[in-house]
Amino acid sequence: MFRTSAVVPGGKPAASNQSAMSWDCGLRYMFSVSPGLQHGNKCVLHDKEDLSRLEMVQRLAKDGCRFLQNHSKSPERTSEPQSDEAVRLCLRERGHDVLVLQRVSSEQLSASARGGGREEARSRRYMVVSGTPEKILEHLLNDLTLDEDRGMTQGKESDTLLDDFLLTYPVFMSTSDLCQRHRGKEDGKDALERKQKLLHLVSQWMSLCKDFLREDEHVKLFMKTLYRCVLDDLYEHPALERDVGELQKLYQLHRRHTVDEYSPQRKSKALFHQLSLKENGLQSRATQRETKDVLCHVYITMDSYLSMRVQSGVVAQELVQAVAERMDVSQEELVLVGVTYPGGRLLLQPQDRVFSNSLRSVGRLHACRKDLGEVLNPLTDNSELQQRTAHMLSLNTWDVAVALTDFDWAIFDAVHEQELVYFTFNRNAGSNHTTALEFLLQRCNDIQLWVMTEVLLCPTLCKRVQLIKKFIKIAAHCKAQRNLNCFFAIIMGLNTAAVSRLSQTWEKVPGKFKRLFSELETVTDPSLNHKAYRDSFKKMKAPKIPFLPLLLKDITFIHEGNKTFHDNLVNFEKLHMIADTVRLIRQCQKDHMGNGITQKSSSEVRAYIDYLHIIDNQQTLFELSQRLEPRS
Repeated sequence: MFRTSAVVPGGKPAASNQSAMSWDCGLRYMFSVSPGLQHGNKCVLHDKEDLSRLEMVQRLAKDGCRFLQNHSKSPERTSEPQSDEAVRLCLRERGHDVLVLQRVSSEQLSASARGGGREEARSRRYMVVSGTPEKILEHLLNDLTLDEDRGMTQGKESDTLLDDFLLTYPVFMSTSDLCQRHRGKEDGKDALERKQKLLHLVSQWMSLCKDFLREDEHVKLFMKTLYRCVLDDLYEHPALERDVGELQKLYQLHRRHTVDEYSPQRKSKALFHQLSLKENGLQSRATQRETKDVLCHVYITMDSYLSMRVQSGVVAQELVQAVAERMDVSQEELVLVGVTYPGGRLLLQPQDRVFSNSLRSVGRLHACRKDLGEVLNPLTDNSELQQRTAHMLSLNTWDVAVALTDFDWAIFDAVHEQELVYFTFNRNAGSNHTTALEFLLQRCNDIQLWVMTEVLLCPTLCKRVQLIKKFIKIAAHCKAQRNLNCFFAIIMGLNTAAVSRLSQTWEKVPGKFKRLFSELETVTDPSLNHKAYRDSFKKMKAPKIPFLPLLLKDITFIHEGNKTFHDNLVNFEKLHMIADTVRLIRQCQKDHMGNGITQKSSSEVRAYIDYLHIIDNQQTLFELSQRLEPRS
């Protein structure tokens, strides 16, 4: 028994009586019944969707079904029309709510989905408030609208809700559960349309989440099963031929058969249809993923490390060579040692892959001399420090900003919106679902520490002033290049206590640079929920790199401030807010107008930025600061 009810704030659901109408119906139609279709009321039919609802009511009436209607004469309900926020439909099953919908106009939903853009539309739709995973998915399938040529429905309200679901489903169900929900035969009058909607949903799912689903065995099995089912239905529904082609292109599938694809003899599907994955296609994609650049830290003292940009398939010998070149020592003198979490040491062989599963227990990598001594002595050699500062000062500030932005964009462009969901809800901990996001967060921290390290390792006052001027200009260039992640990191590095306390140094900074720094600081001002940053970032054209820690903070506030489940129902309003927030990643990565964010930089600058020497011990950094300018 299923029931719909209009819920008004402070009111009660409709109750059954002699004059009321109650009815039983199939699940797929229940939540598409318009509140306007009530006994004794006239309703205006705007489109074929309303007509199909009326036909459904007529079919139910022939079967002796009756509607529930509340005949309360409360003046506040009859004298004024109910707002969209006041109308909610509750679907009940076995005495419990299983789906709650709220009425919204297309105009409202379009404005929400597009960040303020409005569309004129008279129709009203129903947005999911909460429900069980099965009923939410069923509603989304019913709410999908396909074009006459069955093109994509991008921008329509149904696809906005579908996108919310696909981005956030890991919060309340596993991928294997989602595959199970998709299975099942579709029969009846609307079977073809239902099949096409299901295929559209699966297509959107695979397009959006393919990076996370590529190695999932449940998904592989599901796709094989679905593909076979579509092939079997081709004879009865030839219109599905286009969907077969889409499946082939999207999932790298192909079919081999021995009879005509529309022949009735195709009933023996096990004999005539076989499905296989294009192994070469999968291998090529896997190879591309393995060759992506990653961020690697190799410690060369107990307090400092090299932050290096390497390929994910890098071996120990390649890391040792990079460390030797950067630190100007002989490669033959060095070995790579992994420090395990219990505190043990593991000597890596030259051909050991650093990021292999067998080395997951390694906590930190150390490049040591063969006697297991540190590569560098404590940072006290004044001549080496002078040479280090001179190298940094010789680099062009715009080229440095370009190299930093190119590095950050390579990581940010690989970040998927769903990574923020996995990161916030700690789903699939220990998997590689948040690798790119974690790299970018680590990069932000590295840049902040790098700024501190360079300033605090500069032994002379005049050159420290030049370094601070240089970093202020680099920060301004990063902002101009729409790299707000690196911009924030540099400003925060200059604002740390160890650097900002250098009063003698800051006094020597020219007023022009102090004013520029003050202007840049206002963008990082956290007051009014970072209003200055949000306003500035909104005006920037895409592609652009946001300040990721703040975006994660926004999602965490939504997560902590709202329950994920209400009375065992998924709080889909919360998930809609999270999906709306993480979609910022997609918007920032798109380049509709050809405003490319990356530029060419000199090989010398790129080599320097790819291997940053960083001190990560805050106590060591503060001691260096006090050594430069002791307390009076």
